[in-house]
Amino acid sequence: MAKMTGARFIAETLQGYGVSHVFYIEAILRRTMVEMEKRGIKRILCHSEKSAAYMADGYSRTSLKPGICLAQSVGAANLAAGLQDAWLAHTPVVAFTVRKPPLWQYRNAYQEIDHNRMYEPVTKFNVELSTLEQLPVLLPQAFRTATSGTPGPVHIDFLGYEGGDIDTAEADLDVHVERMYSRIPSRRTLPDTQEIHNAAAALEKAERPVMVIGRGILVSGAAEVMVQLAETVGMPVATSVDGKGLIPDNHPLAVGPVGTYCKPCANRIVSEADLVFFAGTNTGDQTTKNWTLPKQGTTVIQLDINPEEIGRSYPGALGIAGDAKLSLEALLGTVGKGDRKGWAEHALACVQGYQEKVEPYRNSDAVPIRPERVCREITGVLDDDAIVVADTGYSAIWAATQIDITSPKQTFLRAAGSLGWAFPAALGAKCAAPDRQVICFTGDGAFWYHLGELETASRWGINTVTVVNNNSVLGQSRLGIGRAYGKDTGDKHHMWGFRQTHFARIAEEMGAFGIRVQDPGELHEAIRRALDQDKPALVEVITEPDSHPIV
Repeated sequence: MAKMTGARFIAETLQGYGVSHVFYIEAILRRTMVEMEKRGIKRILCHSEKSAAYMADGYSRTSLKPGICLAQSVGAANLAAGLQDAWLAHTPVVAFTVRKPPLWQYRNAYQEIDHNRMYEPVTKFNVELSTLEQLPVLLPQAFRTATSGTPGPVHIDFLGYEGGDIDTAEADLDVHVERMYSRIPSRRTLPDTQEIHNAAAALEKAERPVMVIGRGILVSGAAEVMVQLAETVGMPVATSVDGKGLIPDNHPLAVGPVGTYCKPCANRIVSEADLVFFAGTNTGDQTTKNWTLPKQGTTVIQLDINPEEIGRSYPGALGIAGDAKLSLEALLGTVGKGDRKGWAEHALACVQGYQEKVEPYRNSDAVPIRPERVCREITGVLDDDAIVVADTGYSAIWAATQIDITSPKQTFLRAAGSLGWAFPAALGAKCAAPDRQVICFTGDGAFWYHLGELETASRWGINTVTVVNNNSVLGQSRLGIGRAYGKDTGDKHHMWGFRQTHFARIAEEMGAFGIRVQDPGELHEAIRRALDQDKPALVEVITEPDSHPIV
């Protein structure tokens, strides 16, 4: 053991787990921040706690390592809200907050509330750390829990204003780093042999099987074996939105995202299937279109690292509990080769029919610009290992259905539901992968949430390209608000509309490159110019406010 401060212990532990960046809001663990600097850990000061959480989330989804975010006591509630997306997306984010000493509690201490309970719904592990001696126990446990089983966020609340009671104290401590918990998956669980045989028998019997895959395939590194299995069985592959790209969009068995944020061809194929194999995805309402896909009575197989997920929405589902890669490898070695040429050709024809339907919009020269045209131009500039980060709502639908991911090295990330997530998450992704092209696709309604982080990106040289679909409205809300009004007259615009804003000028004021595009013929060159900048860049595209995705 060596005598050291809590600050040194925390910094050495984070360094040992391979942490390169932390994302935070002052004031917290200041001595620890000094020790991090000595060890080369970059401390990204953000403009809001939610942004810090989203950056840590994007960092983690890209690197598959735990992302770290920190906030002082008064910002702890905001940080908790920012963990919702990481919780929904099963991302291993480690959150640190601080609280005032017990003598200050229950006495109207300035800025202090009981914030720990706010973390219960959005964490796997939520603890108060009150003594320096707890650090060697609780800090490794945070990493262990965040990366084990189904990954997810964890939270440690440190004692003391700014956490000074912990990081300035000294004790005899040993730093033990369990490297297996420095990334996901931390362990690989073997599937049960009988479950593999049961699933193989069901697949061999099926005439119209289809696979629905999600991000769990990426986490496990199972994309290659998943495609091999699909080809062997002869089954089309649909994806959840966050599973996009795990089978290249141009693969003949790829039918696209399924559910409510979908390509209609994917919904059609899943509706016609006599067996649906969910792998690395949950069976929530979005992927299953409110549990109508697959139809009741369809045979269902579920592969999940968490046995509790099997049968959650489809009672009686055949289950495979285990690591996705190991399970699919076992299944590939067991299942017989299928002759389903007609089914595969039918799926491909459905995809081609959808592509023919949307092609006029992708090639449209209309002014204001169609979002489909924007997505086509983004597709055209993507590097072989590009990272595309999409917001939720219409941004997720357009990105998932109209931006093509064709290389196994490319990565597609999307918000699990939090509007405004994509821009700060893209900054986190770039921190994790500084040598890869990172393009964020978002709407103006989402971008308003955290546009202040343009200054953060400029200050730190986080050189992403953000394409803002600027239609000055909450596009997805227009239809619902219109239905609510019905035949009533009134000022609907104030429920969905914004002032027209020149985001490119704002970007320039914050030290970034900004360009505004109103002519579709100028889109390609504008995005190329943005990519060539040695600074963060924003491409603001003025689009048709009454555009709606073709789903």
